[in-house]
Amino acid sequence: MRHRKDHRKLGRSPSHRRAMLRNLVTSLLDHEEVRTTTARAKEVRRIAERMITLGKRGTLHARRHALRTLRSKSVAAKVFSELADRYSARAGGYTRILKLGTRRGDRAEMAVIQMVGEEQDGEEATQSS
Repeated sequence: MRHRKDHRKLGRSPSHRRAMLRNLVTSLLDHEEVRTTTARAKEVRRIAERMITLGKRGTLHARRHALRTLRSKSVAAKVFSELADRYSARAGGYTRILKLGTRRGDRAEMAVIQMVGEEQDGEEATQSS
C-alpha cells in the first residue's frame, strides 16, 4: 500500500535525489523549459510551483526559503522579479508537462516541462473555441 507516500524515490539516495531535483528546478526556472523523464518532471513541478509561490510573496523570508532550494542567486532574482510579475494574477498551474514518448536507450518515458506563458494561454483559448 502507498498510503501517505508523498514523493517518488527515483531510484536514488535521498541526498542524490534532493541535489538532482534542486538542479532541475534551477535549470527550469532559468531556461523555462527542461527535457527529462516523466517521473522527474512530475517531481520538479511540485518544487518549481512552490518557488514561484514564494516569489509572489516577495518577502525576505520567502527569498531565503527559495535560496535554500535554488542553486543560483540570479535565478532567485528572476523568480522574485520577472516570474512573480508574470504569474501575479494566476492562482497556480505555472508549469506544463508535455509527454514526448520513450527514450531510445532504455524506453524511459520522456517529457518536456515548461513554464506556462501568457502568450500561449491566448493561443490555447483560440484553438479550443
